[in-house]
Amino acid sequence: MELRLTDHVEALPGVGSARAKALAKLGLATIEDLLRYFPRDYEDRRRSSTISAAPPDAPVCIAALVAETPRCSYVRKGLELTKVRAVDGGGTLELTFFNQSYVRNALVPGESYVFYGVAEGTGSRRRMANPVFEREDHPRFTGRIMPIYPLTAGLSNGVLAGLVQRCVAACAQDVPEVLPQPVRQAHALAAAAFSYTNIHFPESEEALALARRRLIFEELFYLSCGLALLRTRREVQAGPVIPSQGLEDFSALLPFSLTAAQQRAIGEAAADLASGRSMNRLVQGDVGSGKTMVAAASCFLAWRAGWQSALMAPTELLAQQHFHTLTDTLSPAGVRVGLLTGSLRASEKKHLRAALSAGEIDLLVGTHALLSEGVAFARLGLVITDEQHRFGVAQRAALAAKGGGERALSPHVLVMSATPIPRTLALILYGDLDVSVIDQLPPGRTPVETFLVGEDKRQRLYGFVRKQVSLGRQVYIVCPAVEEAEPPLEHAMGLGRAVPAGGFADLKAVTAYARDLRERVFPDLRVGFVHGRMKPRDKEGAMAAFAAGALDVLVSTTVIEVGVDVPNASLIIIENADRFGLSQLHQLRGRVGRGAHQSYCVLVTANRNEETRARLKVLTQTTDGFRIAEEDLKLRGPGDFFGKRQHGLPQLHIADLAGDTGLLKEAQEAAKALLRSDPALEAPEHQPLKEQIRRLFTEQADSFN
Repeated sequence: MELRLTDHVEALPGVGSARAKALAKLGLATIEDLLRYFPRDYEDRRRSSTISAAPPDAPVCIAALVAETPRCSYVRKGLELTKVRAVDGGGTLELTFFNQSYVRNALVPGESYVFYGVAEGTGSRRRMANPVFEREDHPRFTGRIMPIYPLTAGLSNGVLAGLVQRCVAACAQDVPEVLPQPVRQAHALAAAAFSYTNIHFPESEEALALARRRLIFEELFYLSCGLALLRTRREVQAGPVIPSQGLEDFSALLPFSLTAAQQRAIGEAAADLASGRSMNRLVQGDVGSGKTMVAAASCFLAWRAGWQSALMAPTELLAQQHFHTLTDTLSPAGVRVGLLTGSLRASEKKHLRAALSAGEIDLLVGTHALLSEGVAFARLGLVITDEQHRFGVAQRAALAAKGGGERALSPHVLVMSATPIPRTLALILYGDLDVSVIDQLPPGRTPVETFLVGEDKRQRLYGFVRKQVSLGRQVYIVCPAVEEAEPPLEHAMGLGRAVPAGGFADLKAVTAYARDLRERVFPDLRVGFVHGRMKPRDKEGAMAAFAAGALDVLVSTTVIEVGVDVPNASLIIIENADRFGLSQLHQLRGRVGRGAHQSYCVLVTANRNEETRARLKVLTQTTDGFRIAEEDLKLRGPGDFFGKRQHGLPQLHIADLAGDTGLLKEAQEAAKALLRSDPALEAPEHQPLKEQIRRLFTEQADSFN
């Protein structure tokens, strides 16, 4: 039967409903899905040898004749051995298979097979355990470069490779050539059919390199074209013209000098505000780098030009903090700042909304309450959101839609994030935004000293907590779980790392740990706790009590990752630190070091794995969030950075943003060049490309109509 790209996997011989379900778990439903399911690695099975000449430490292919009927024996329950002897002209190979009873019927005495594995021992009598094998006159997976695929339960690599091999033979020639011919020629890219064949079953290392280059370039090219089209569509939106004159007056309001990085980011935002098109800019910088001053300067310029501003923060405490900072900075110039949160009384909200719609408030700071019905601006010209990834695109757009004033104009949008993301990745994650990076800390900030310790240092650690409290300081203790015996994230997701020695209870849990500290370890100290499952009012209350100095120790989950400034907090202890990513640990560390006192971060782990400890030691060596983010990207790949923040951008299947930056740049340049000649991809020869981009950017498809 002839196969087509659109056929369901059950059209393949050997695929019934059970195997189709296993394939579906990998997202594989059609023949085309299988073709686009790229190997994660390769095994070079081209090296062959005789039995006596086989190296003792490297896998090879050995052609040998099965000299006897395979023998099965049961060693114990759950362990079955199948043994058989094979020979060539100069030696004997003793083969052992564990729990593979099918071998007894698969290996026929007197037939020649190719066995792939490590031949142990020396001389003419050798041993091989669990080799891959196939008949010498029908080689499929020996004598070649073999693909290794990501798998799931119920699918072996051999089965999956066999299915893909059928698909490649039947349909690789049918994969449409979407990349425009001039692009392929200019960048020396292989044809689609060649690439799909050689990414799975490469003829050679050179053929594999050509196939990889083509497919990585293609993926990044589609991404670059899609983002450029999004950006172009956004750039045609007219925004209020807000002149940039007056920045000197803003600087005069500050009791300190701005860093060069802050000045650069303010300059970029000011240029956007004055451009006549709606600004969409991300200001990215480490905790404490001074992003709020970029927001303050933008609000100041908007006020000077007669426009209102709105700043939305993810929590009430953070909104209050921004309100106080911006009031202290801008009110001396006459800027009227308001605060709108869910906890305000109905009468206060009513008064605030009336003042806002009358134009008597120049800058409104608040939580998502800003999105509520009845909040109407007289002349909204600038929208700022803090911690971009905590607000979806829809929320950002909903706030911008409250524009008021000239309806044809879209308010400027500025988003701030303290999550350091490698620049190449930021360009992908925030494809509809221009990016400003503040990579400098204000002078006078003392770096947080960071230490990695084991469980054996616990008593000394508790002594250090007492010392800090005796000096009048406060302490955060962060736990990975809320309740005892709560499975860590990777177990909840079925990723199945080894269970800690004492079960999940070895993970420090907020509620039980806080009780233990309060009753047994620090009965004389004021210990509180906070976690994400608490009612919002209780959670805010605990955080506010800590901020006000009413608690000495706050035991918490990562809910404090984005929190209020507590300059008096000088120590953060992160329990089971190996359970967190580097970037998240760095974010948590940013909760301390915000005052004049020397601050400390202690990472506690019982994990003795060398890789894990080496990863955590990165934190003890640098406080540069961007370097840490780069390390995180190298260690864990881009998955952690994508996740919920991706907002409909396509997943990458073969490109590696950490390692393929050269090709990313090349693909971006190629996309720019093509869109210069055909800005909306309207030429007939570009319709397949436009359709492919529309398909990849599913959630933003309307942008390409």
